[in-house]
Amino acid sequence: MKMLFELVPVPVADIDRAKEFYVKAGFSVDVDVEPAEGVRVCQLTPPGSACSITLTSGLPQVADAVPGSLRGLHLVVADAASAREELARRGVPVGEIEEHPQGVKYVPFSDPDGNTWVLQEMPWRAGDFASAE
Repeated sequence: MKMLFELVPVPVADIDRAKEFYVKAGFSVDVDVEPAEGVRVCQLTPPGSACSITLTSGLPQVADAVPGSLRGLHLVVADAASAREELARRGVPVGEIEEHPQGVKYVPFSDPDGNTWVLQEMPWRAGDFASAE
């Protein structure tokens, strides 16, 4: 059996504000549609990722998700310092680099609603980025 993890709902209070933030962070807009009255689906993908996020309104399946309640989504990067610098250059408020055992580095940041993200560099994953960058 093969399963591809493709979409994470991110609960936000204002889709337009969140969309602007994620575009500033380098995510591409794949879809932004209103398929029915009162329903909006905005799907964005981080650079090089096979998994996207969706910002929605009017969908009962995710209507009870509290804006800002998502914690610790990880974006694996080849170089935490370069990725941090790029986000900062784009105007995204980012934390400092935190280095942990085995050379793992983390850089925390949050969207305007308080959903938390982490850039994560793992030295043994460097080969994953050879053809991606």
